[in-house]
Amino acid sequence: MNLFARVLLLLAVILPSAGAAISPEAVAVLYNSAVPESRQLAEQYRAARGIPPENLIALEMPTAADISRDDYEQTILKPLRAEFERRVWWQRRTDAAGITLPVINQIKVLVTLRGVPLRIKSTHAAGAPVDPKDPISGRDEASVDSELVMFGAEGLPVNGVLPNKFHLSEKSISDAGLPFMVLVARIDAPRFATCQRMIRDAVETEETGLWGRAYVDIANKFPQGDQWLEDVVKANGSAGITTVVDRFDETLPAHYPMTDASLYYGWYDWNVGGPFLNHRFQFRRGAVAMHLHSFSAEQLSNPSKNWSGALLERGAAVTVGNVYEPYLHLTHDYGILHQRLLAGFTWVEACWMSIPVSSWQAVVLGDPLYRPFHHLDGGGVKQDGDIEFRALRAAAVEWKNDPRERQKQLENASERMKSGILAEAAGLDLLHRGNAAGAAPWFRAAKVNFAKTDDQLRQDFHLIGMDRAAGLKELAIAGLREAQRHYGPISEAEALAAWLKILDPPPPPPPAPAAPAP
Repeated sequence: MNLFARVLLLLAVILPSAGAAISPEAVAVLYNSAVPESRQLAEQYRAARGIPPENLIALEMPTAADISRDDYEQTILKPLRAEFERRVWWQRRTDAAGITLPVINQIKVLVTLRGVPLRIKSTHAAGAPVDPKDPISGRDEASVDSELVMFGAEGLPVNGVLPNKFHLSEKSISDAGLPFMVLVARIDAPRFATCQRMIRDAVETEETGLWGRAYVDIANKFPQGDQWLEDVVKANGSAGITTVVDRFDETLPAHYPMTDASLYYGWYDWNVGGPFLNHRFQFRRGAVAMHLHSFSAEQLSNPSKNWSGALLERGAAVTVGNVYEPYLHLTHDYGILHQRLLAGFTWVEACWMSIPVSSWQAVVLGDPLYRPFHHLDGGGVKQDGDIEFRALRAAAVEWKNDPRERQKQLENASERMKSGILAEAAGLDLLHRGNAAGAAPWFRAAKVNFAKTDDQLRQDFHLIGMDRAAGLKELAIAGLREAQRHYGPISEAEALAAWLKILDPPPPPPPAPAAPAP
């Protein structure tokens, strides 16, 4: 049976169990009663996920994104504890050390809505010295959401971090036995309409599953972060998700031709750049996208600054970020996060499984109940635009332990269907396995089969990138110049100029003439 036929008869795959589902009754929704849009979003999200109306919590909070520690305690922390007590959602006990903790808690997930403050400012004087041997313990600035993960606990230190007991869990939060925690996610973005779209996209994508191409930008900044991204690449290979990988030291160039993007993982620029500067760029519906940077979620109002809000404005459904300097080892491990998503866990679970601390700088953005890979088993509503990506998944399952047969089937299907998507996937599979010579003909075939110039240009980038990686600088420069002549002034061709500037920089300007002698 050929690959195209197999995709129509895709058998269910036994995936790692995501455990018990999170009940809508176990979700509380927090909004700012001083912000009308906050209530509207709360109502929309409640209806979308079937959350009981009595699980909505309205608190009058400051309307600024940044608030003081005192404002946090007086307008959010203490009133929220009072609401949990009044609604009999939890029971708390005080231990011998004077620490009060919930021992029973009906609420597993807390959703904060646009309008809820984002950051808690430091109580310490600006510019106060930091001990380089212990730069964390004396700091008390944090994201509001990360503080709320342990908001039921009293008597714990405010400074520094708290250990995240859900870190690396392989059980659902419903099964984990952690009543002292609630997993917090936020629906927030630069525009109200974007927040509404994020809710719709998550629910609708769950009907079909998230299909498309992944882009991973490994910029060689620090080994730990690079390895997280390599882990994403490896997991995608096993899952049959076509993945374009950039391992050059700079991030992807401006206007790089990124199409059919359902997944994006990258680092480490301060502000949004690369493919996302192209006004034509748009993620696929339901996309998971994130860029690792210390201040990726420093603010969420300006879509041209930082990363978290910017990615959401460009069509992503979910992302993560940091509101202040978190230090790399205290941020989300993208490899773990991605693996948990592939295993079928919800967005909020995957995010909190992948970070070792709470009461710190992280923020999780998007529908917490979203399961982008709920239909990785081949189920869900079939759409024409997904069929080739589903076929790649089918091949990964059918020939999991036989990469040669998988490659043969992909190549045959690509030639039979004249599919640029399958030809590019075949080339990338060979490239990832170290066979650049074998990959090149498939990128050339993909270029012929793709109808759109941006898809065609990406095949040239694959070919030129292989020359560049092999140290064939002159061939790479010649390829870039030929591509410039071929594609002309399309916006994506700006990426060619960016690579040329790196490989063949213009000469320095002549020195200014000397001033005449007096």
